Amino acid sequence: MQHEPSFQPFVGIDVSKKKLDIFISDHSDQPQRLSILNQDEPIAALIDRLRAANVRLVVIEATGRYHRRVAAMLLMAGIPTSVVNPQRVREFARAMGRLEKSDSIDAAVLADFARLVNPRPDPVQRENQTILSDLVSRRRSLVQLRVAETNRAQEDLPKLARDQSKKLLRLIEQQIEDLDREIAKHIQADDDWHNKSQIIDSVPGIGPDSANQLVVDLPELGKLNRQQIAKLIGLAPLNRDSGQFQGQRRIGGGRRDVRTTLYMLAHNAVLHCPRFKRYFVSLCVRGKKHKVAMVACMRKLLVTLNQMIKTNTHWNLEPLPKTA
Repeated sequence: MQHEPSFQPFVGIDVSKKKLDIFISDHSDQPQRLSILNQDEPIAALIDRLRAANVRLVVIEATGRYHRRVAAMLLMAGIPTSVVNPQRVREFARAMGRLEKSDSIDAAVLADFARLVNPRPDPVQRENQTILSDLVSRRRSLVQLRVAETNRAQEDLPKLARDQSKKLLRLIEQQIEDLDREIAKHIQADDDWHNKSQIIDSVPGIGPDSANQLVVDLPELGKLNRQQIAKLIGLAPLNRDSGQFQGQRRIGGGRRDVRTTLYMLAHNAVLHCPRFKRYFVSLCVRGKKHKVAMVACMRKLLVTLNQMIKTNTHWNLEPLPKTA
């Protein structure tokens, strides 16, 4: 007599600053619902409960800093966990006709999302990953502030406002330099991160600070194939066809911050790397618009970096072998 395989429930966790609302799917019509404090001790008890239930996947929405504690503890405990974009879950809920919204309803929607969409579980984060992510996020905010303040400084301002703008710009520059040193210190303390950063930095036009930022923002580099990594970042051309209509392919979705970084890296690579410059010029000669050609260079750079890290290969003048 064969025994049916044990049921592995899917779990949705809605996160807020103070509490977690949990929905655990079940064979019966009465799934388990509970609410706990967003603190270490209650989360540890939840982990014991989920282990006993042999859960298949836990899905959590990304909510700034509030989701990090529970996600990290679940992953460290070996429980498959996926942190997903809230917009994807909201669109999923609308498609399922779930227009109501509350913490308990959101937890149930997340459990349904886990069961029907089955997103890829996240990798276990290193101990310093959260610290590095916060440092890179702070640096990104300062860079945006620097751009805004530089634009203001070019306006016809009164002397006092102009002097204040110059002082603020100097302070911003100093803080960015301090952050770059701190990020580099954390990267160099980890052999794997340091090796990845050196591989990325070996590409002409990419500096060590940009390489460190990419290591932190894109830990999946070297772990996915070329199609998966392009789609993850939002650089895969998506079809826009319907019936007789054949629309122009466009990129979309993915990680906007990483795309911004890749745009700057691709721009520098086109200026300083002969291989990328030839590729960019060839696209323009074939009639591609500047933006289209630059996006193609971004995708080529991303796929190249992914393959370099996968094969532990530094930049060289010979093209890398293609992989699936």
